[in-house]
Amino acid sequence: MHTRTRSKHMNQAEAKIRIDELKAVLWENSRKYYVENAPTMSDYDYDQLMHELERLEAAYPEFATPDSPTRRVGSDLETPEATLEEGVRREFVQVAHRYPMLSLGNTYSIEEIEEFAARASKSLEGNAFTYCCELKFDGTAICLTYRNGKLLRALTRGDGVVGDDVTENVRHIANIPQVLHGDYPEEFEIRGEILMPYASFEALNRQREADEDAPFANPRNAASGSLKLLDPEEVGRRGLMCTLYHIPVQSGLPYATHDEALRAAASWGLPVSDERRLCRNIEEIEAYIAHWDTARKALPFATDGIVIKINELEFQNLLGYTAKSPRWAVAFKFKAEQALTPLLSIDYQVGRTGAVTPVANLEPVLLSGTTVKRATLVNEDQMRALDLHLGDWVYVEKGGEIIPKITGVEPSKRTPGAMEPVFPATCPDCGTPLVKPEGEAKWFCPNTDGCPTQAKGKLVHFLSRKAMNVIAGEATVEQLYNLDLVRTPADFFDLTPAKLSLLDGWKEKSIQRFLRSLADCRKIPFPRVLFAIGIRYVGEQTAKDVAAHFGSIDTLAEASVEQLLEVPDIGDVTARAIYAWFREPAHQVEIQRLKAAGLQFSAEAPRENQSDALKGLSIVISGNFSISRDEMKELIERNGGKNSSGVSAKTTYLLAGSKPGPEKIRKAQELGVEIIDEARLMSLLPETAAQEMPKNLFQQFEEPTLF
Repeated sequence: MHTRTRSKHMNQAEAKIRIDELKAVLWENSRKYYVENAPTMSDYDYDQLMHELERLEAAYPEFATPDSPTRRVGSDLETPEATLEEGVRREFVQVAHRYPMLSLGNTYSIEEIEEFAARASKSLEGNAFTYCCELKFDGTAICLTYRNGKLLRALTRGDGVVGDDVTENVRHIANIPQVLHGDYPEEFEIRGEILMPYASFEALNRQREADEDAPFANPRNAASGSLKLLDPEEVGRRGLMCTLYHIPVQSGLPYATHDEALRAAASWGLPVSDERRLCRNIEEIEAYIAHWDTARKALPFATDGIVIKINELEFQNLLGYTAKSPRWAVAFKFKAEQALTPLLSIDYQVGRTGAVTPVANLEPVLLSGTTVKRATLVNEDQMRALDLHLGDWVYVEKGGEIIPKITGVEPSKRTPGAMEPVFPATCPDCGTPLVKPEGEAKWFCPNTDGCPTQAKGKLVHFLSRKAMNVIAGEATVEQLYNLDLVRTPADFFDLTPAKLSLLDGWKEKSIQRFLRSLADCRKIPFPRVLFAIGIRYVGEQTAKDVAAHFGSIDTLAEASVEQLLEVPDIGDVTARAIYAWFREPAHQVEIQRLKAAGLQFSAEAPRENQSDALKGLSIVISGNFSISRDEMKELIERNGGKNSSGVSAKTTYLLAGSKPGPEKIRKAQELGVEIIDEARLMSLLPETAAQEMPKNLFQQFEEPTLF
């Protein structure tokens, strides 16, 4: 499949650099995909990078490590940095899988399916076998356990070794039976996929848009996010469904083949797909793939490929597993669906930070179950690379069925004399000349306060859940701005019932709810207020660090660049941005108005520490501990230590629990930062501090034996 010889175009040092780059990109996109349900890379692009890493690790085995994404399953276990849907539960109880829940190797090539078959035949020493071919469902993996005919437990894949216990949520998915019928085993596991049908997905997104929430990008993301909601009743309303496709061979059930086991499961009332087919050779597999590459478009839910499995369970046992995947199965992934459609026009959109992004308006076309009317063109360089002309017919695809993008132009359909689009020299919103900072690919509008789109974006940010958590969104801000009622965040606090009654559809109940929500802003602590006012480069953690260092907005406003650089983890760009923001007279007036409105602009007096045992130490935590991560951070702070979000040369220790982030481990090793465990941390604390640890929130389980 891939050569095991060293690359002729790369020396050892270059290979090490590229391997580290690939690991970082793949782990970050894995986290975005599995945890945040907000992937930024198509499946195809991700798989190509994974194959490149596999080739490099084969050619340079000295750089292959146990924590490589080629050897570990992507994890849906949450991380402290994860951005999750409102109402999604954090820190589910984690339970060990009885048998490891692995992932499948992917291919886009029939030739690689042939190689898979040849390897299996060789390993089985010529014994005759068949294949069971099934649809590859595009949802989120689930493992169900039944005991005495009743649903006992439901676990997500997690990291393949432990998963999140989502049993109560799964009980509210309509087609998962609570009680079985027929001649079922006393206890068994069965695995499959939780899906969101297209109809449920579209209804959910319509509701989210009406509620001024961001819509989900695709049904897979919606299914994964819905499965981890706090309210099981809401899970039931999301219209999820389940399809089951695998009983682990280690279960020892009395079946000779995979197909026979699934037929038995269906007889017990379990939702097993009936679209599978037994195949005897590559030709029959290829015919099955060709059929479903077209027929899948008529299915009511998303599929992204075909899974080919050795059907005989005895041979599955003989073939066994790698650290990450079974050797008896492989997934053939469909290439991204593509369509040819006319380019109607190009809009130039201004974002909250002033970045100007070109967006193509298209003749509507159906792709992967949704109608595509618009596609981003990323930036001016991308437009030039495509050689776009107005009126062109363009190829559009949804990379990994996620984000519509234009991949090419059909020159034979170009109208003679068609004009190239001209990227604007001035802001399409306010007319200010655009600038392109050195090293940036995008053009920006520098009119940060006067540009209407940027101003509205800052207002939406101010009201957002992680900032002031006011019950309002983009539609409300749009109306308030258009009525000239709000221009800056301080204007919100001048609103009266009479002014709010001018908004379309707003009655007394809506007005009072909004005003109560605004009044609650006075309870928001200083770090979140600092984050809410929207200084560029000042995210949540930076706002916490700056607020803790300076204590009040007045001290911060007087700080020099040099003083700002004394804040741990603050770099030159951020320091200069903060300094410049406070030098603007309009911003000084804004702060005074927000103070008058009663917002908190000084830190609360720090409570008395348990000890100074960790004073002067900067600690980064990663992984799971005997207490929650928030409690671990509190323990560090109450003993004089500082929690940092990322490993740097200033980090004293990386505190690693179970399943730590591989990138943090790698960076700590690169920088020579000492890695300690929970027991070592406890040894640094006085006995009284260790005894006052918060109650254990994690259920402990034995690690299963890997194959």
